[in-house]
Amino acid sequence: MALNDNATLVIGSGNYLTAPVGTDIPADLLVPTSPWSNVGHTSLEDIFSISSEGGEATVIGSLQNKSLRTKYSARTETMTFTLQQFDVPGLKLYYGSNAPILPDGSVGVPSDPTPTVAAFLAIFVDGENVFAFYAPKAEIYRADDISFGDTESLAGLPIGVKPMANGTNEWTYAITPLGSTVATGASSGTPGTFTPSGSVAPTNLAALADVIATPSSAWTTGQYVLLGDGSKAYWNGTSWVAGQAS
Repeated sequence: MALNDNATLVIGSGNYLTAPVGTDIPADLLVPTSPWSNVGHTSLEDIFSISSEGGEATVIGSLQNKSLRTKYSARTETMTFTLQQFDVPGLKLYYGSNAPILPDGSVGVPSDPTPTVAAFLAIFVDGENVFAFYAPKAEIYRADDISFGDTESLAGLPIGVKPMANGTNEWTYAITPLGSTVATGASSGTPGTFTPSGSVAPTNLAALADVIATPSSAWTTGQYVLLGDGSKAYWNGTSWVAGQAS
C-alpha cells in the first residue's frame, strides 16, 4: 500500500443527519439538502465510535484436515455519539419514536419504546477533506444511561445507531474513502472501468451525469459499469441508463 498523505484525517467539525429510509447520500456532503435534517448539537469530546457484537469464528474441519476453513457468525455494529440538544426531536431519538407529547408539552417515556428508523449520515470535515458514514436504513435509540457529571460541561444523550440492510442491499453502511479522485470517465466492459485509474466510482445513477462515456456510441449487449451503491448503469448513446445494455 502506497503512502497517501491526503488519506489522513483530523476532525475539525462534523454533523449527524437523518432522512427517510432509503434516501441517497447527498451529492455534496458539505451542503446536504432536504430531506436530510441535522439532529442538533453533539459532543466535542465524545465525537463518534463504533462497537460490534458477533463475528465469532468457528473452525470447520474434515477427517483429513481438522482446520479446513473458518466460518464467521454475523456481526452487528453500533455507531454512537452524544447528542447535546434536549428538545423534543432529540428526546424522541433517545427515548423512542413513540414517546408521547403530553398535554403540558413534556415528553413521556414509553414503557415499550420503539427505535427511530431512518437513513443516517455522519459527516466529518478536515480542511478540504470530507469523510462520511452513510446508512440507508438504521435503528436509532439510546446507547447508554444518562449521567449528569458536572456543572461545567454540556449534558448529553448517548445515542446509538444500528445500521441495517436496506431492501436487497448486501451491505448495511458505506464509508467514503479519503485521498481518492472522483471518476471523470467510464469505459465499457463487463464490468467497465472508471478513469482516471484509482478513481472512486460514482455513488449512484444521478452521480454519473458528468462522467464521459467511452465509446460515445451505445454500449453493446451485456456491458455496464458498477456504481458505488452496487447498482449497474450503461451508456445508451445519449444518456446513462440503469441496468446493463441489452
